[in-house]
Amino acid sequence: MSDEQLPPLDTQDPQVRARHLLALPAGVGTDEVEVLAQSRFTAARWEEPTDTGAVRTGLRPAVTAAFGIRVVPAGPQPAHALRLGRMSRLVGPYSVTPEDAMALRLPATTRTVWSLDCPAERGEPPWPGGDRDGLKRAFPKGVPVRDEERALVWLVATARRLQGAVRIADSGVVLTPDVDQAIDLTVLTDRWLEPDEAVAVVRRVLPRAHRSGEGVPPWSGPPHPDDAAVRAALGPFGVQDAAERARLSAEADAYDRWMMAHPPAAEAFGVEADLGVDGILVVEVSERQEVPPLLRGLPWTANGVVAYRVHWEPADVTELEAERPSLEHRVARGRTSPRIQAIAKALHEAVGGEVADEADFLVDPADL
Repeated sequence: MSDEQLPPLDTQDPQVRARHLLALPAGVGTDEVEVLAQSRFTAARWEEPTDTGAVRTGLRPAVTAAFGIRVVPAGPQPAHALRLGRMSRLVGPYSVTPEDAMALRLPATTRTVWSLDCPAERGEPPWPGGDRDGLKRAFPKGVPVRDEERALVWLVATARRLQGAVRIADSGVVLTPDVDQAIDLTVLTDRWLEPDEAVAVVRRVLPRAHRSGEGVPPWSGPPHPDDAAVRAALGPFGVQDAAERARLSAEADAYDRWMMAHPPAAEAFGVEADLGVDGILVVEVSERQEVPPLLRGLPWTANGVVAYRVHWEPADVTELEAERPSLEHRVARGRTSPRIQAIAKALHEAVGGEVADEADFLVDPADL
């Protein structure tokens, strides 16, 4: 649907400035917003349009390898309401002119706007610390909680994914999240790679990758009971009978030897690579019971999934949560991002499944 067919945003309406707004650039379709809502809210659904016109019901499947594409005929439509939660819904889209965008202090690239209809629910003032999304800056007296928090966090994640912005109600603070700020990726699949297999896959991109903990001396068991510190700590609570104490000690030693000779299968492990001044790149492998809503109900996710999280740890980890990180951090991030994408692509080729970004929005592997 072209911008000319959308209902215009009435910037003179007090309700417009009293609601959080999602501002999006040209070329972003309603279906993209819909899919991202599905990716976060299990009950996402279309409700009756806010104006007269054709009613659209049902949810369009996500455009991923797991679902395919369903074509819906385009036509003039009024603003619709996309239910997000019990008390929140997203109304739109509305068309905006450059003059409208300027009046609302939105980016000059804004072409459509969605309005968040939800009650204001505020908690305590924000704690000190990182503020990557800018929400602490936008709400210095009390951060959103409950439905408003969930919806607003999703708005910011959606703006980051679609290169848009979020205008905060009343205060007019505009948040423009950096699309390059969240570079971690996770491959979700039903296939488990053994540590050596995972290392081999990562080494296709980073030849010096190795299993986390490699080179660390193996555990040699608990301290010997003759250790003075152990005796001092356990003396008041120990077994007083010497024969019983010897029996328990021998039994514990035998158990330790058996467990060290027959270690349990790994349920989680890591693969890491030193990037020098750029920090460390880590692949964290573990089982995951919670999966993104879009993947629930699929046969291969019924019993949980295996998650291969490709994560970057810069030299200064506090920069990860900075709304405006330093130039050095951004340069290092720019060098690391292609490596993360290449590793995620290699893992996906090895194990299949789906790829998700930091917000659990699915990513087309072909785009990596």
